[in-house]
Amino acid sequence: MTVPVLALLALAPIAAALVMMVGMRQPATRAMPLAWLLCAVLGWWAWDMPVALLAASTIAGFGNALNVLIIVFGALAVLYTLRDSGGATTINKWFHDVSADRRVQAVIIGVLFNAFLEGAAGFGTPAAICAPLMMTLGFPALAAAMICLVANSFPVTFGAVGTPVWFGLKPLSAQVEQAIAAGKAGDIQSMAQFLSDVGGWSAIIHLAMVFLLPLFILAMMTRFFGKNRSWKEGFGAWKFSLFASACFTVPYVFTALTLGEDFPSLLGGLISLAIVVPAAKKGLLVPKDAWEFGPRAQWEPDWSGEIPPAGPVERQRPLTVLQAWTPYLLIGAILVITRLDFLPLKAWLASISLGWKDIMGQQGVGFGVKILYLPGVIPFILVALLTIFIHRMRAHQVKMAWKDSFLRMKNPTIAMLFAVALVEIFKQSAGNPGNLPSMPLSMAHAAADLAGGTWPLFAPLVGALGSFISGSNTVSNLMFGLFQYDVAGQLGLPHQIIVALQAVGGAMGNMVCIHNIVAVSATVGLKGVEGLIIKRNVLPLMFYAAVVGSVGLLLAYWIVPGIF
Repeated sequence: MTVPVLALLALAPIAAALVMMVGMRQPATRAMPLAWLLCAVLGWWAWDMPVALLAASTIAGFGNALNVLIIVFGALAVLYTLRDSGGATTINKWFHDVSADRRVQAVIIGVLFNAFLEGAAGFGTPAAICAPLMMTLGFPALAAAMICLVANSFPVTFGAVGTPVWFGLKPLSAQVEQAIAAGKAGDIQSMAQFLSDVGGWSAIIHLAMVFLLPLFILAMMTRFFGKNRSWKEGFGAWKFSLFASACFTVPYVFTALTLGEDFPSLLGGLISLAIVVPAAKKGLLVPKDAWEFGPRAQWEPDWSGEIPPAGPVERQRPLTVLQAWTPYLLIGAILVITRLDFLPLKAWLASISLGWKDIMGQQGVGFGVKILYLPGVIPFILVALLTIFIHRMRAHQVKMAWKDSFLRMKNPTIAMLFAVALVEIFKQSAGNPGNLPSMPLSMAHAAADLAGGTWPLFAPLVGALGSFISGSNTVSNLMFGLFQYDVAGQLGLPHQIIVALQAVGGAMGNMVCIHNIVAVSATVGLKGVEGLIIKRNVLPLMFYAAVVGSVGLLLAYWIVPGIF
């Protein structure tokens, strides 16, 4: 079969899932099993994948899904524990003292706190913490999910202490070192320098969207969830939004250009929070008229999930603000100290792994669960347990919190198992007997043939495709990083810029990735609205792609065409 035909066949399972969720408004619990079945049939028929390989890939997908499901459960445990301890009520009151304006709260939590968590842990942690927190403050569950998914974009290139760059682009090592040895890599002296340069260019390519995207998020919030359905009301907070973006941008870009790919998002989020929260409390650049959602009775049915808003909790002594925030402070601190390479905890936690290698005799097909290194266990479940004592919870409160956490796992478990199984079949299709390009590579090659010299405009969309399929910028870079590098060489374009566009695209793809949407929806109790989220989040995705693609085109052809 030709590459275009293979590309269309590979696209079919994704298209089927989208039609069911977006067009037919079916829940992911129905759409993803059907998409997995179609993918398995196509893998057997078109890619000639043995049945044993398809079965092993499915088992491996189920195993890998445990990593995300444990994170979702841990996030739910934290959410329900704070709900039933009274911590959510205290945090709600504190945030209203900082600012009652929902636009200000969306920027602080959905953008800045989100970025800090992404830089510290990644792998679904930011939305799993921020979306439930926003819901406890009174945001509609659907609004909280959409805001956190869209905002979790420019920090993702440097998520989990730079993992998408230093690990996701690892397959390029041989080609880069070969180019260095042949004297074709310009002033690049090592793979480490190449990755550092890619990180720096990625931050520059993201730069415009660091300022534009938060404004776009606020406008979406007021348009879709406001009483007046107005885009203009969101832009009314433009001064505060741009101020927050500036506070984030300076450490973000400076760190990327000077210290490398490990800490831009973490330091950008942390430093900006330290500046922006006190400024908001003093009213600096905050709009005079606070914006609020309409009365809860007027909310549309799909705005709220199965998790009711936190109400007042009867306590002998009310929690202090410090007590209420202690679980989140612990989560942030534990994430940082367990992710730093120079501390022994990271290596020890990561060394404890459960899994299955070479499933059913299929070489290279397997899964692993680093049970203690997963954010779902440490810190989420650990902190949920500690909070029982910190907040002096009663036995019936603890029982209710953990019971609800388990009950809410049914739907995300079904959707996640089959979504990740589909991804594994996509990945393992590279091992077909006929040496055909894998499913994702078929789509990427077809796109490259169509784009030609305009490739910088489309390179981010390939990165987004990888994230959409896999749910991970790291996996997107692993799948398509080498492909992007080769396309740059064939077209005579700067390798660093095209690979940076891949890293940027993989980050922006988080907005619409089914994997993340299912996980975030579960943490706020939403059911059957995955298609609606994808439909709405496509708008900021295409805006993002147009901006960063245009920046990439300018860099590749006019600003720095001569770099390696």
